[in-house]
Amino acid sequence: MILTRAWLPAAPSAIRRVVGFSSRHCGCVIVVAVALCAGAFFYSARHIAIDTDTAKLIAADVPWRQREIAFDAAFPQRADLIVVVIDAMTPELAERATAMLTARLQDERPIFRAVWRPDGGPFFDREGLLLQDTAEVARTTQALIAAQPLLGTIAADPSLRGVMDALARLIEGVSAEPARSDELVPALDRLAAALEEVAAGRPASLSWGELITGRSPELRDRRRFILVNPVLDYSALRPGEAASEAIRQAARDLDVGTETETNKPRVRVRLTGPVPLADEEFATLADGAALHAAIMIGALLALLWAALRSWRLIAAVMSSLAAGLIVTAAFGLALFGSLNLISVAFAVLFVGLGVDFGIQFCVCYRAKRHVTNDLQLALRSAGEEVGPALALAAGSIAAGFLAFLPTEYRGVSELGAIAGSGMVVAFVATITLLPALIVPLRPPGERAAVGYPALAPLDRFLVSRRSLVLALSAIVAAASLALLPRLTFDFNPLHLKSPQAESVATLLDLMQDSTTTPNTLDVLAPSVADAQAMAQRLEQLPEVDHAITLATFVPDLQQEKLGLIDDAALLLDPVLHPDRIASPPTDSETAAAMASAAQSLEHFAVAHPDLTASTAAARLARAVRTLAQAEPALRERAKAMLVPGLGTALNQLRAAMQARPVTVADLPDDLVLDWVARDGRARIEVFPRGETNDNATLERFVAAVRQLAPEATGAPVSIQESSRTIVRAFAEAGALALFAIILLLAFALRSVRDILLALAPLLLSGLVTMAICAAIDLPLNFENIIALPLLAGIGVAFSIYFVMAWRAGRSGLLQSSLTRAVIFSALTTATAFGSLWLSHHPGTSSMGKLLALSLASTLVCVLLLLPAILGEPRQRH
Repeated sequence: MILTRAWLPAAPSAIRRVVGFSSRHCGCVIVVAVALCAGAFFYSARHIAIDTDTAKLIAADVPWRQREIAFDAAFPQRADLIVVVIDAMTPELAERATAMLTARLQDERPIFRAVWRPDGGPFFDREGLLLQDTAEVARTTQALIAAQPLLGTIAADPSLRGVMDALARLIEGVSAEPARSDELVPALDRLAAALEEVAAGRPASLSWGELITGRSPELRDRRRFILVNPVLDYSALRPGEAASEAIRQAARDLDVGTETETNKPRVRVRLTGPVPLADEEFATLADGAALHAAIMIGALLALLWAALRSWRLIAAVMSSLAAGLIVTAAFGLALFGSLNLISVAFAVLFVGLGVDFGIQFCVCYRAKRHVTNDLQLALRSAGEEVGPALALAAGSIAAGFLAFLPTEYRGVSELGAIAGSGMVVAFVATITLLPALIVPLRPPGERAAVGYPALAPLDRFLVSRRSLVLALSAIVAAASLALLPRLTFDFNPLHLKSPQAESVATLLDLMQDSTTTPNTLDVLAPSVADAQAMAQRLEQLPEVDHAITLATFVPDLQQEKLGLIDDAALLLDPVLHPDRIASPPTDSETAAAMASAAQSLEHFAVAHPDLTASTAAARLARAVRTLAQAEPALRERAKAMLVPGLGTALNQLRAAMQARPVTVADLPDDLVLDWVARDGRARIEVFPRGETNDNATLERFVAAVRQLAPEATGAPVSIQESSRTIVRAFAEAGALALFAIILLLAFALRSVRDILLALAPLLLSGLVTMAICAAIDLPLNFENIIALPLLAGIGVAFSIYFVMAWRAGRSGLLQSSLTRAVIFSALTTATAFGSLWLSHHPGTSSMGKLLALSLASTLVCVLLLLPAILGEPRQRH
């Protein structure tokens, strides 16, 4: 049905006049373009800025973002954290390294706003036993009392000599009571194994807590944390790079997390948290970017050569493209002041889509140049023929981008504004600067027709067998619709990060333990008492593992536990605080003590061959004697393995024996500051039950907690709400874009039938693309979903080219120069976007993969379906 009249006849002639003016006055056009580009370049160079604050990618007035901002205002030290994870071979090594590193970082005030330990410090050293259950306190105090003789000797002489003397006395005591010897077997074996490693030159460790209590330390016992709130530089690609490097340098200076003789450190320091995760993601994006860009440019030039067969035309297209890119960049910076992490991608989009206009114009010019050898006439004729289609395609693509402006996804809305404006710039450059550049370059004439005559049989088949083609298309559409329910949306941003990055690997490691997972929720209550009451209610939910408040650090059953500790302290206090501490021994004194201890162990093994402990004693005797007779360097290694941890263990025992009753008022200020805001509101941290990196688990966890605490915030809420915000933004933008494109097509085509013809291949290619994603298990995510509006813009552009040619009365579309232009345009666009597939960043790679699939689907649908739908060309008016 014709709405009014056919395509406005003024448009072709107007574009013809613009192209003619530009080609006749090419010098003036080039000078103006150079001046404009120079101004834009210098403006961009002076104002270039990339805002890497990922929090700004979502509009701040979204309700869940407002709650997130309010929580950060209440606890500013918890925003933008670096989490330092210290893992060691023993708890003593972990504690010593963490204490040293914390003290060092707290001196770096210009770089860090706050540095604190959430799980350690003087308070936990003193009250740590009280925070355990009563049965564990009883076991620990009994073991300490039993180890009183050993503790007394090493406390008076905390050196390798003292350890050997204590070992000799222990063996002599057991010799008098052989029945007790079995109790020593685990300790003797552990000490022997450690000393054997030292003698062999391998890294070794020994937990004094394990020797004394007999309980093997778990991973959480050997892990410590430091929380760092750094000063960030959002003008840098990696805002926290300086802070992270300062932490690593401090660890190197303190020799924490390094081991010179082996690649396996005794203490391992890793960084994770929001800041390192973002920084390493940027690093992953940049990794190999130069190589990928070089590959893309090389492939782009090769495809341009295949399409245009003239380096002069290629030079004109690339120059026009560069000029448009510079002007678009300056426009974006002037409009927003800086680029964000998403809008910076306008450059790739401009190249991928802008090159399409250049190819369309130049291929059409080549076809006209074959007919006439007059360069000026060929340029004007090309402008007249392809110009209206380019204008309509540019408008459609720009409408698709600009539809993001009113959405809450600020990152993409800014990208839409810049990229949409860039399409207008690209069109203007194509009909002005490009012909102006071609004239002085004077490419040679065309000897052969530009097109694919071999496709004439396919042209005839598609037109004569329209019913068959349409039926097959309907079958493909139905099959695609059947696969769509299998298409998923992965809202977990962690799945878009490289698992090889230290921050991601560390985060995944922490998720294995329900007490250290970062996927927790924060709830604010009016007071500490209200927080405790809410925590108890939350812990009743089956989706919740446990909840922590400030009151959690006030131990229960204190009187009973303090009684056990006081009894132990009565016996251990004189032992742990000797009147005199021996001076450090010389190496010869240490060797003598080791030889004496070895002799005592050997005598015990000979005297009691029938005892189980004799085998362990003999093994330990060999290890000790080997070190006693070895070079001093090996004894120094044994000292480095045993003595520092011994000092840490003794200090922890002394502190633990000073435990006293604890109330909320007795809690240290740094701990209170982490749980109570300055206005008195108290924080509740809620931990999920189950697999904490599973999307379904997190969905159930968030839904359950928000039934009791609708204002809950935290990583799981941010992940889910941001996914909803982004999906909603794309749905709104998609609807707006489709509406705008239909209006634009209605204005230009003035025919409902022609509008449907232009949209049909787009709808089918969209269905096919989504079906392929479902079939190959490629879920949509925050990054690759950006491919969908690009698919709409490119698909509409290709359809418009064919519909406009058909309306002009052209037949044999597949064998024409238009098909050549569309194919190479698709290939060059696929090269620009498909290069993202090579990225080491999983999210970017998935975007490149989806873009490549969508382009392939679009090209096939346009080339095979559209000619069959169009049929024979209508009579040209």
